[in-house]
Amino acid sequence: MASSSYSNSPCAACKFLRRKCLPDCVFAPYFPPEEPQKFANVHKIFGASNVSKLLNEIPSHQREDAVNSLAYEAEARMRDPVYGCVGAISVLQRQVIQLQKELDATNADLIRYTCSHPMPGTSSGGVNQVAQRERSLRSGRRSMHGGGSSFNQNSSFPNYPHNSSWNDSGEGLLPPAPDFLP
Repeated sequence: MASSSYSNSPCAACKFLRRKCLPDCVFAPYFPPEEPQKFANVHKIFGASNVSKLLNEIPSHQREDAVNSLAYEAEARMRDPVYGCVGAISVLQRQVIQLQKELDATNADLIRYTCSHPMPGTSSGGVNQVAQRERSLRSGRRSMHGGGSSFNQNSSFPNYPHNSSWNDSGEGLLPPAPDFLP
C-alpha cells in the first residue's frame, strides 16, 4: 500500500482537488503525491465523489485492489473511450486464437513429418502412438477451454449485448476491436 507524508505534501487527490489533505484522507494511502496522473485519470472517468463513496463502502483490506482496478480501467478508458479494457482483451483474445491456429498447423505438420519419416527402430505402431497423442492433446485442449459450455456470468455485472457463450472457435466472444488498436 502506498502512503503519503501528511506533513510534507498533500496526496495526489487533494492536490488535484486543491484542498487540504487531512490525516484521515481516504485518498492518501492510494494516491501518493508521486502519482498525480493516476488520480487525474480516475477522477476524469469516475469522479472524485464516486471514488470516495466507493472507498468508504468497501472493507479496508480490499481498497488497494479497488483503486488499482479503477486506475487500470480509467487509463484504458483514456486510451479507448468506447471499449476501454474490453478493447485490449479483444485484441489479446484474437492473438490467442491466431496463435492457437498456428500451433494446430505446426502440430499437423509435425504429425505428417513423423508419419512420413518413421524413427529408426519403430514400426507403424509409432505412428499410432503419435496419432493417439495428438487426439489426447486436442481433447485436453477442449476440456481446458470448457468444451463449449457457457461462461457463468456474475449477475452483478451488466449484461452487455456482446457477452456471449464461450466456444471453441473463439468467434463471438467480443465485438471486433477497432483497427487502430495495437
